[in-house]
Amino acid sequence: MGEESTKLRLRQLTEEDYPELAALMNLVYADIGGAWPEDTVRTLMKIFPEGQLCIEDNEELVAAALTVRVKYDRFSNPHRYEDLITDDKVHSHDKDGDALYGLDVFVHPGYRGYRLGRRLYEARKELCRDENLRAILAGGRLPGYTNHAEEMSVTDYIEQVERQKIYDPILSFQLANGFDVKRLLKRYLPEDEDSRGYATLLEWDNILYVPDDQNFYESKTMVRLGVVQRRMRAARSVDDLLNQVEFFVDALSDYRADFAVLPEFFSAPLMGLELDMPSLEAIRFLASFTPQIRDAVSELAVSYNINVVAGSMPLVEDGNVYNVAYLCRRDGTMEEQRKIHITPSERRDWGIEGGDQIQVFETDAGRVGILICYDVEFPELGRILAEQGMEILIVPFWTDTKNGYLRVRHCAQARAIENECYVAISGSVGNLPRVDNVDIQYAQSAVFTPSDFYFPHDGIISEAVPNTEMLLFADVDLDKLKLLHTEGSVTNLKDRRHDMYRLKWRSQIAPE
Repeated sequence: MGEESTKLRLRQLTEEDYPELAALMNLVYADIGGAWPEDTVRTLMKIFPEGQLCIEDNEELVAAALTVRVKYDRFSNPHRYEDLITDDKVHSHDKDGDALYGLDVFVHPGYRGYRLGRRLYEARKELCRDENLRAILAGGRLPGYTNHAEEMSVTDYIEQVERQKIYDPILSFQLANGFDVKRLLKRYLPEDEDSRGYATLLEWDNILYVPDDQNFYESKTMVRLGVVQRRMRAARSVDDLLNQVEFFVDALSDYRADFAVLPEFFSAPLMGLELDMPSLEAIRFLASFTPQIRDAVSELAVSYNINVVAGSMPLVEDGNVYNVAYLCRRDGTMEEQRKIHITPSERRDWGIEGGDQIQVFETDAGRVGILICYDVEFPELGRILAEQGMEILIVPFWTDTKNGYLRVRHCAQARAIENECYVAISGSVGNLPRVDNVDIQYAQSAVFTPSDFYFPHDGIISEAVPNTEMLLFADVDLDKLKLLHTEGSVTNLKDRRHDMYRLKWRSQIAPE
């Protein structure tokens, strides 16, 4: 899986995928029979296409999940795998079933470590919610039991795995993905010698499930923002800095955040690797690490299944230095946003130049704009992004004093109100006494909302403790923005006087 070429895509399987699917199954299941017969797989695709999922990397199939729809009351009770599917027939699928049954999930060995299995499980959960089904059921083999069968019973083994005293490749993974053990299944797969024929019946309950006669509401589009308020600390190497970053990304991923937002110039501690370097040289020295850090953060985004806004870092291009934020999507793709307005100190001490483009970025969790620190103090930029359909504005910042911070905060709150969007600001705290121009920082990171009755009365969903390292979480409802645009107490975007004034990016103005 290459850092520069990764492009993951989750989609439904098609009949044309069978040769690649079979090759993958032969690789993964070489010890227990390899690929399923082609007719069986094609039957699954025909009778329940939405349940047959795969992940491809640059159009190469690297993981898959096979699923059927079943009656909960039947398969929440003892059964065998042959009751579900055999080499020549799919026995269990019921188009009117009220539960999903996970037949299989498998991942290319070269991609184990990128949590593709978790991504497929999350897709199944989304399907379960979308179809308003009661639960997901699965029979889980116990391949690790073979190493303990002589010293403990299978029930003791399951208990030890649940308590994380023993690791089982399948059961530990399923427990980590929110499944509970409901019962022990005997002779589930008699030929499975490692499991001694046993399996666990696992269940994930859909807490949003409503019986058909009670299904009177629709689910909302929710996005979880994870904001890092990071304390600046010395870094002994690039790997040391990346280990610090991975800690935050890992923690935010554990809480199922859709975004991890890092502060402006989060890589600044690396300037401390070379002491007594003039400011103009120090920023270029720091920029030399940017490509490596950018690619590593992109890998973290894929591995932890979370979109990462990599604060900002200096970038040298054609001899000029720019301040650049990177959006590293969890599918492996990447975008950049350069800071447009450069502060006097950035220009004077580091020779940073301003960028010349802004845009809204499409993600799997909303349409996102990025304005770096000082840029949020210029209302024109936020308005241009709003006209492009921005739903969430992300502002990595770095301020040294409280009055500097308050400029960013108050302007960010204004952008939320006037553009009817959510705004997340992320800053650094602490100090780096051995790094020139990075003496102190002041921050209180936060997530702001428009000001209307759909949202908190003060327009603040969540905010950090000032000058304290911490993580911030905020669940934002994108559907509320749609209601605000049309039915708010005031409708700022809708009520603009286009007959009197209009805002245009210079490249959009036709020459006379």
